[in-house]
Amino acid sequence: MPNHILINNKINSYKKKIEVTSDKSISIRCVLLASIAVGISKISNLLESEDVLNSLKAIKKLGIDYKKRKNILEIKGLGLNGYSPKKNTIINAGNSGTLARCLIGICARVKNQIKIIGDKSLSKRDFSRVTEPLKNFGLKIKSKNGLLPVQIQGSNFLRPIKFLENKGSAQVKTSLIFCGLNTPGTTFVKAKKSRNHTELLLKNLKLPIKIKSKGNYDNIEIKGLNQFKAFNYDVPGDISSASFFIVLTLLSKKSELLIKKVNVNKSRLGIIKILNMMNAKIKLQNKRLYKGEEIADIFVKSNNNFKSINCPSNLNSSAIDELILIMCLVSAKAKGVSTFQELGELNKKESNRLDIAIRFLKMIGIKTIRKKDNIKIYGNPKLNLKGKYVVKDFLKDHRIFMMSVIAALTLGGDWKIKDKSCYKTSFPKFLNILNKLGAKIN
Repeated sequence: MPNHILINNKINSYKKKIEVTSDKSISIRCVLLASIAVGISKISNLLESEDVLNSLKAIKKLGIDYKKRKNILEIKGLGLNGYSPKKNTIINAGNSGTLARCLIGICARVKNQIKIIGDKSLSKRDFSRVTEPLKNFGLKIKSKNGLLPVQIQGSNFLRPIKFLENKGSAQVKTSLIFCGLNTPGTTFVKAKKSRNHTELLLKNLKLPIKIKSKGNYDNIEIKGLNQFKAFNYDVPGDISSASFFIVLTLLSKKSELLIKKVNVNKSRLGIIKILNMMNAKIKLQNKRLYKGEEIADIFVKSNNNFKSINCPSNLNSSAIDELILIMCLVSAKAKGVSTFQELGELNKKESNRLDIAIRFLKMIGIKTIRKKDNIKIYGNPKLNLKGKYVVKDFLKDHRIFMMSVIAALTLGGDWKIKDKSCYKTSFPKFLNILNKLGAKIN
């Protein structure tokens, strides 16, 4: 069976309600925290993507049992220091940077040496941003040039640290917090603002964590060696997954969409803020609070009058996974020149997304000017593609694949998009939902 899809028709107009799959960031964090809680945690609506399934395989190798009953996953946590992997255990994180980086921190007291590996894409990503500060806790970590594989040897003699995280990486921040949970004393992390699901989960679990915001940073204190009880959690929808359908609807003709029960955590709302600044008029309805997380239904309708934007760089971290959509599709259709700055973190993701964005824009005839990590995009409101387009060589980055599908369904042209299975790492129902909206995909 060919590992590509073909699209040669724009999507027709629609007025629909949908639900997207569950939040991947929260799903992975719930699995890991449940594994070090005491007792049986019950997690409903857990995302069943490859990244999350690899998280379950990981805790299994660490000696943690789990089972699924209908839509509820039960994880039998053994508390802090409860992991008991066999000697020379190898854990494959697949494509998930979140899983791999968080595992290094949460395994801080594992006695037997373990090795973390990943797929081709993950093996090219920088892990020194996690391994170097974690060594200061007292972990023995081996890695060649800061890349996977990473070997970890835990310690019973960990010491708390003070660390400045200035890249806005929620993965790094979470890994340090997880290590701090296993460490006596108080760990201090001054972190550039990024998604805060870990902090909200720990607050909900009544763990001794303090967060004080100052400017664009959070000062975080976590007291270690406090056992906590098992918990129940119902995972909401993922705004990163919703973003593809938001942009699909915006760029389609005479369409309206209501996306139900989506996590609209303020640290994840960058895409909504940026798109509304570009004249999108997206609305959040039926807002409510669930265990510290804000949930809402997202209403969006078509728009053919986008304005260019000088995007504030302080919104980058809250839209880091969605910037590729905004730059390659919405900015391409906007009137005027859009500017995005300080985009270095995009080349630290599953693929070099900034480099790929520029290649993509060039392919569809959009002028760009790049200076280091800054980019100007010269929009064309009349953009309507007629030619043949092939998308390949993107290290099986699921977001590049899905962004390309949305481009094919809204911009026109005859498309061949390779590595069709890669979207299953984060959004297994992506193509199914598109089919329900009337997309014609071969």
